[in-house]
Amino acid sequence: MKQEDNEKLLVLLQEQGEPMECSELMRLTGFETTRFNNAVAYLESSGDIVSVVRRKKIALAETAGYYKATIVRQNRWFSFAQPFDADMGDVFVHSSAAKGAMPGDIVLLKKIMDSEKGLSGEIDKILSKGSRIITGVIEREKGRKGQAYILPDTGFAYQLRIVPGGELKSKDGDKVKAAVAYDPREKRVYARVIHIYGRADSAKICSDAIIDAAGIPTKFSVPVKHEAALKAAEPITEQEIARRLDLRDEPIFTIDGADAKDLDDAISVKKTEKGWELGVHIADVSHYVTEGSSLDEAAMDRGTSVYFADRVIPMLPTEISNGCCSLNAGVKKLTFSAIITLDAKAEIVDYRFEKSVIISKVRGVYSEVNAILNGTADEEIQKKYAPVYDEIFVAEELAELLKAKAKQRGELEIETGELRFVLDENGVCVDVSERERGLAEELIEQFMITANCAAALYAKSALIPFVYRVHEAPEEERLETLAELAAACGLTTRRLKSGVRQTDLSELISKAKETKYARLISAQVLRTMAKARYDARPLGHFGLSLADYCHFTSPIRRYPDTSIHRILTALVSGMPIDKIQEKYSAFASESAKQSSDRELRAMRAERDAEKCYAAEYMSSHIDEVHEGVVSGITNKGLFVGLSNGIEGFVSLADDEHAFFEFDGTAVTTDRRSGKSYAIGDVVKIRVINASVPTGTIDFAFASPADTQQEA
Repeated sequence: MKQEDNEKLLVLLQEQGEPMECSELMRLTGFETTRFNNAVAYLESSGDIVSVVRRKKIALAETAGYYKATIVRQNRWFSFAQPFDADMGDVFVHSSAAKGAMPGDIVLLKKIMDSEKGLSGEIDKILSKGSRIITGVIEREKGRKGQAYILPDTGFAYQLRIVPGGELKSKDGDKVKAAVAYDPREKRVYARVIHIYGRADSAKICSDAIIDAAGIPTKFSVPVKHEAALKAAEPITEQEIARRLDLRDEPIFTIDGADAKDLDDAISVKKTEKGWELGVHIADVSHYVTEGSSLDEAAMDRGTSVYFADRVIPMLPTEISNGCCSLNAGVKKLTFSAIITLDAKAEIVDYRFEKSVIISKVRGVYSEVNAILNGTADEEIQKKYAPVYDEIFVAEELAELLKAKAKQRGELEIETGELRFVLDENGVCVDVSERERGLAEELIEQFMITANCAAALYAKSALIPFVYRVHEAPEEERLETLAELAAACGLTTRRLKSGVRQTDLSELISKAKETKYARLISAQVLRTMAKARYDARPLGHFGLSLADYCHFTSPIRRYPDTSIHRILTALVSGMPIDKIQEKYSAFASESAKQSSDRELRAMRAERDAEKCYAAEYMSSHIDEVHEGVVSGITNKGLFVGLSNGIEGFVSLADDEHAFFEFDGTAVTTDRRSGKSYAIGDVVKIRVINASVPTGTIDFAFASPADTQQEA
């Protein structure tokens, strides 16, 4: 009743469009006094409504000029708040009008004013406090009894004083976790150390802090581990095999990275009179992770496995992910198979999904399969793959057709520049390079996309609740930014506007590959795109240029895949459609939202940790001179990318002999000397600093003396 009361009151205010007398509003709702006051109190506390005119009238917050926002960053003198309204920019709030709000707090802003410097306002009240736990690095004043401070990793752009006795034996340069609190008398924030991770110049230690700060659980509870052990120990009985499609004699095999342990997908390919039969056989995780179990709750809470340079934080215990659900060669395994019929042009003409049992004939490795496909495989590799040798070339032929079809429909081939980190025995980064993709990687990718597409088509045609992978078209404002940059690079832009097609963006990327702007344009197209996410509605996937798409192929490491396996299991087992709708509609929506949130959390943590590892590697290369390419420009300087994929920043703001002006797109020019730098220019740089805790790398332009020294 409470939620219905709140919604009824809000609807009335929205319909009115202006402040309403309390007595009139109560009459229209039909609520008695206590019920009305409870609804008003709740909506005021949540920042949806405000009382005006000496509290005799009530208005929607935004109608009265109040806006919800999140405090995103803060220094000693002011904060910036990010309004929930996406059309508004960040709002400047002076510390005298902040009411003790801290980064992460949800606040209600008032007295918003616009000026040449941007929006400014005051905080009316704090609606909800964010986490008062932060991570950062200890910095201590010189001297035996020097005051200790913590320099926070995010949010606070200044040192926070640590309260007396609140150091927890931390040392200068330690990475720590701390609790923060605002002292209204002194009007300043203080910190108290509650955990010491270790030395902040270690990327491994910084990753520990990143994982902790993100709230990513690293351990499974005792009940979850116990359940996983019991499930993994269950034998595959003859009765279970009899209920399934028996594919144990088929030439089925896996292809993964050499270090992969959770092998959740296997393939089989046959050429037919009219085209092809593709089998994509996925570990039947839903057989082991049952609905409502401890395992299921843990998996949904985590949402995804998270990957770092030195570790994997799995969604499921290793007994499941690396054990009973890993499709190891020579062992019978329970699977969920998508068996897809394609015509001679690789168009899907039919599909069926069946619970199955397989025995993988070979544990394939990308590098070895690539060697077979390019003719460089030695005798040992050829012998290993003998059971599926012919099938590999059949698979290559089908994959080439699928890839050509994807290109024809406009699938975007965006270079992501994914980095590969090599660590020594102590976990220190000793090498960095960009990951390379060969024919085998592309082959598996095309087969997985095909299976994902077929699963989405199956669910949509059956009218069942589902979790789709969706990717919406880019917003017009972002397209305008892309068009400006493309024009500055001399590329055609007339189609970069509302209603843009995938083929238009694909053509832009293709044209850019013929220029020095290839990486820049690819990166900008990626920034232009909406963020892919999960949804219970089939909204299509813009980047892949597919009307129907989902994630079916990785249930070991992604909860949405596990979710749709559960729903499809109900469908193939004969459960009536109305029963499936009743049972899984709410679940599909909940899984989509939770999975999207957890994916975003994982991506941020992975990205932040990668920056720390990149900085750790470059910290052992200080003063070295390298050749790089200008990859980005701001008012303050240049981003320069090296051949290994690492990017650093060259500051131009500190050069007292120059006055650089940025044109807003691709060029910055020194007004005094006329010297200019453009995106795509090749430059010589010297590495001057690399901060592991912040993940930042600083370059300077190499001097003639530096260049001679390098030679």
